[in-house]
Amino acid sequence: MHLEAVLKSSVRHAKPAGLTLQYGTAGFRTKAEHLDHVMYRMGLLAVLRSKKTKSVIGVMVTASHNPEEDNGVKLVDPMGEMLVQEWEVYATNLANAEEHELQTALTNIIKEETINMQDESCVVIGRDTRPSSENLSLAVIDGVTAFESRYQDYGLVSTPQLHYIVCCRNTDGRYGEPTVEGYYQKLSKAFNDLVKQSPNSEADKKSLSIDGANGIGALKIREMEQHLQPLLSLLLFNDGSKGKLNHACGADYVKVLQKAPEGIDMKPGERCCSFDGDADRIVYYYKDNEHRFHLLDGDKIATLISTFIKELLVKVDLTLNMGVVQTAYANGSSTRYLEEIMKVPVYCAKTGVKHLHHKAQEFDIGVYFEANGHGTVLFSKRAEEQIRQLVDTGTSEESRKAAQMLKNVIDLINQTVGDAISDMLVIEAILSLKGLSVEKWDEIYTDLPNRQLKVKVADRRVIETTNAERRTIKPPGLQENIDEIVKKYHMSRAFVRPSGTEDVVRVYAEADTQENADALAHEVCLAVFHRAGGVGDEPKPLR
Repeated sequence: MHLEAVLKSSVRHAKPAGLTLQYGTAGFRTKAEHLDHVMYRMGLLAVLRSKKTKSVIGVMVTASHNPEEDNGVKLVDPMGEMLVQEWEVYATNLANAEEHELQTALTNIIKEETINMQDESCVVIGRDTRPSSENLSLAVIDGVTAFESRYQDYGLVSTPQLHYIVCCRNTDGRYGEPTVEGYYQKLSKAFNDLVKQSPNSEADKKSLSIDGANGIGALKIREMEQHLQPLLSLLLFNDGSKGKLNHACGADYVKVLQKAPEGIDMKPGERCCSFDGDADRIVYYYKDNEHRFHLLDGDKIATLISTFIKELLVKVDLTLNMGVVQTAYANGSSTRYLEEIMKVPVYCAKTGVKHLHHKAQEFDIGVYFEANGHGTVLFSKRAEEQIRQLVDTGTSEESRKAAQMLKNVIDLINQTVGDAISDMLVIEAILSLKGLSVEKWDEIYTDLPNRQLKVKVADRRVIETTNAERRTIKPPGLQENIDEIVKKYHMSRAFVRPSGTEDVVRVYAEADTQENADALAHEVCLAVFHRAGGVGDEPKPLR
């Protein structure tokens, strides 16, 4: 096996000595100037993964909602899903290998995975709008060509578009045409077909205002807009023409700070939404007549979508196994509404998209959303076949119409990954079909007041959790302490979990009033501080 060309090219993408990075759910992310060697090596890894799976593999250059000066990279597996966990270890080892260790690191992967280096390979590459992304994607291409692999550079695409393209390439076009235009055509046709069935489709609807986070989502919405008119009128803000990517805008900013982004003109009662930097998250919001800000996050989105699908399933009389997957951060009111009112089973998974996606695959129809607005709907092959069959064979006109709507939803949803554009179109179609204003959607249930805090500790590893991170098993006595504190407050719950990236413990509390949620969060912070090795000053009560 000839690794000479690979090692020779690697010199042009030398690794800074001593730099170590970890491949996580979001791939690699750090300051852009530290990533050239990582990009080259992920090009190499993508080729090996392609040879191993005998499939097209994707490489996306993005740092999502991080600041503009950061960048990152993630690999996309054959069906458009995230890289399998076992290969995350290879990615980390390869990125951290010093120059003289690179040959051994590559040889180990080839041997462990019994990869035949004579097998064909193909890699597709995409990037976001960061100033550093173009050069970094060229480093990926250097890695791919060092192994003499075929590749296609799709240039500026959103992360979900690259996931879609990978899935299309590996299903011989059954999932759709593997181009950005194919993506627009598939989604816009499904959206237009769905909205045309609405009695309100011609009604005078207010425009939807979109905060594009000054990122790739803004660029792609501009390209797609013509396919959606006249059924959807869009007003685009933070389109990248002057502001900085993710600066005082974007889904993460709105969710964390619970306020509108800068640069958007909000009028009372008008629907607004924000994408994140690579357009795989979305949150909605509006201002009421008293100019109060209201956020509709991933919990509200999951509830709207799953309620709509459940109602259609009842009409077509299909007994499919449906579930909603949330994390411990989901508001208790959303869980209660889904379970008690809609009779939809709710399951809790560990924080992190890959855990939710994996759990959702267990159902015929699995809806998953993190509170931050990242989520989608997965349909099993069985569910898709039964629904498509009922479009023609339904027993009544109502049943056939409901089946047609479900079929349109299947085509409108990007099942590979959370997708801000796709999720936005699903939400807009549902609001139109149900004749719901953004205020009426918000009124489906009322969020319980909650508070998220963090406690600095000497070593976050002293905290161990179970039951999808909702209970602690270490240190001893902490969970019992939390249980006693929770009993003092009405409609309350609280949990703690270690951060994945820093020595802090994250605390979540909710209760019947904001005052009680704040007091509960503070008491739990004190318990963590004293039992889990808090550092610095003792947590102070919230003013």
